[in-house]
Amino acid sequence: MILLAGATGLVGGLVLGLVHDAIPVTRRPIVGHPGVVADFDDLPPLPPASVAVCALGTTRAKAGSDAAFRAVDMQAVLAFASAAQSAGAVHFILVSSVGADPKSRLLYPRTKGEVEAALERMHFARLDILQPGLLIGPRAERRPVEALLQRLVPLLNPILPAAMGSLPAAAVAHAIVALSTQGAPGVFRHDNRAIHRLAGRGFA
Repeated sequence: MILLAGATGLVGGLVLGLVHDAIPVTRRPIVGHPGVVADFDDLPPLPPASVAVCALGTTRAKAGSDAAFRAVDMQAVLAFASAAQSAGAVHFILVSSVGADPKSRLLYPRTKGEVEAALERMHFARLDILQPGLLIGPRAERRPVEALLQRLVPLLNPILPAAMGSLPAAAVAHAIVALSTQGAPGVFRHDNRAIHRLAGRGFA
């Protein structure tokens, strides 16, 4: 049993399609996938589960303000983590980002880094943090700048550091499924190369 936040997004939606017993935790219902429907600032007790996956995320442009961005990418993530831990989750898997750094001057990497640090302080038995580069795949919402980058960055992959290049969102989803079966305790960070290895040959 896996609790899944972010199931309406690019990576989360793919995970939902791969894991038959995933319980989505969303702000709006998903047809064919009964789960928990609630605002993340007022989550009810969640169903018991040992593994929780968080693929929540937005952009500053879509959110409309710094505060609104952090409400999703930090406050909602940590609210879900706390509720999942209360429901018995001992293994937490987070989709973060390459460059996450709590000391960064930039909002996006700083927020990602602060969330990672906060999750470490929650002392899950196992914490997996995926730090992919630009994700390639169709999104439900329009992100014009990201759509342009999705076309350009793959062309630059041969000259970019491996951790900075793009990779298919499906590779991240398959890596999450592989990680969900891991039991060794500790904190583990996974860059593009590690994500590719976890996902398997189909995404090499």
